[in-house]
Amino acid sequence: MLIIREVFTAKPGMASKLAALFKDVIGALPDMNVRILTDVVGPFNTVVMETAVTSMAEFEQRLKEYASRQDLHDRMKGYADLYETGRREIYRVM
Repeated sequence: MLIIREVFTAKPGMASKLAALFKDVIGALPDMNVRILTDVVGPFNTVVMETAVTSMAEFEQRLKEYASRQDLHDRMKGYADLYETGRREIYRVM
């Protein structure tokens, strides 16, 4: 099993909006095992989208599914205006 963490530093005052947007879009993908996290302690304005998959092939398939869904692209329009930086981390569950 792999955990993919997409970590964003939101612009000041935008973390809640970014988290809500991610939660809304993930709601349209009911088969995905995803959690949306926000900071309690640590760097301010951090939003994390954490996805559990069985393999990189599954993750790549999920990315293809997302890329083919115009409705999701429409919902995500302008999301890049809500954050300053982002990164992807991939962990193997031992």
